[in-house]
Amino acid sequence: MENLNIPKNYESSLSLHDTQIGIKTVKDFFQTLLAERLNLLRVSAPLFVDPASGLNDNLNGIERPVAFGIKEQNDYEAEIVQSLAKWKRFALKKYGFQPGEGLYTDMSAIRRDEVTDNIHSIYVDQWDWEKIITKEERSLDTLKDIVRIVYKVLRKTEKFMSIQYDYIEEILPHDIFFVTTQELETMFPDNTPKEREYYIAKAKGAVCIMQIGDTLESGERHDGRAPDYDDWSLNADIVVYYPVLDIALELSSMGIRVDKEALLSQLEKAGCPERAQLPFQKAIIEEKLPYTIGGGIGQSRICMFFLRKAHIGEVQCSLWPEEIMAEAESHGIHLL
Repeated sequence: MENLNIPKNYESSLSLHDTQIGIKTVKDFFQTLLAERLNLLRVSAPLFVDPASGLNDNLNGIERPVAFGIKEQNDYEAEIVQSLAKWKRFALKKYGFQPGEGLYTDMSAIRRDEVTDNIHSIYVDQWDWEKIITKEERSLDTLKDIVRIVYKVLRKTEKFMSIQYDYIEEILPHDIFFVTTQELETMFPDNTPKEREYYIAKAKGAVCIMQIGDTLESGERHDGRAPDYDDWSLNADIVVYYPVLDIALELSSMGIRVDKEALLSQLEKAGCPERAQLPFQKAIIEEKLPYTIGGGIGQSRICMFFLRKAHIGEVQCSLWPEEIMAEAESHGIHLL
């Protein structure tokens, strides 16, 4: 049961029925405020894409996308999205958005190779958002400003939920702490990246970990990032300390997207320069797509956090190993 963390004396404060009400309460409040603060319009998004388009997210480059053949198109293969990181940038241009305007959507994905535990599922649901910025706004200051806006929406959601439910206390600090992956490595040279995230999150309550994907001074990477959407020097994760499980919990990943120079450099570093010939990547190199910033915010993750649940399966429907389901049930963790 190494993939199941059972908090001591855990008991959900909400029944299955009331949990559903709580999930809707969190989602309605958060997405409305996020759209308002970032000037985002909700749009429809694809569940699957053409793999030849280069639009699917390759994540760390090793995860296998779920694919299927389309009978009407001579079994032409389509891929279930792994995220909408690239599609959003294309959509902003296609739909005629202007600088300062953006979109968000409900993204559902299947990650078949995910190692599941209390906070990871093979089913991924998140709000994917993206907005147009100018070339001059491709800066660390812009990234930090957006992070602060998203974090403030998280804090206001927690305050709102603490008013709706007596058992929820506010635990997020007033300000988020900014740190780079190299600074973390320097602080904790003898620890793994995940251990570093835990120590800094527990110490600060909420942290923005920046510059993820490139090689650190040790020769290792803090974490993997696809080379063709985030600029590795201008990206960030929002990580909070979650006392229910005593863990560092990532709630959001975001970044300023690659321009021509960053894309070509990162493709070379990632050992896949041939991806520059795919339609999406070629559009960036030929400067046919707008400069953007965007990210993903886990819907089940924030519901789990704000409702103080012990397992992501308490707020989303997925599939789990039978022994995990039985063990969870025996400890009052009711998976949907």
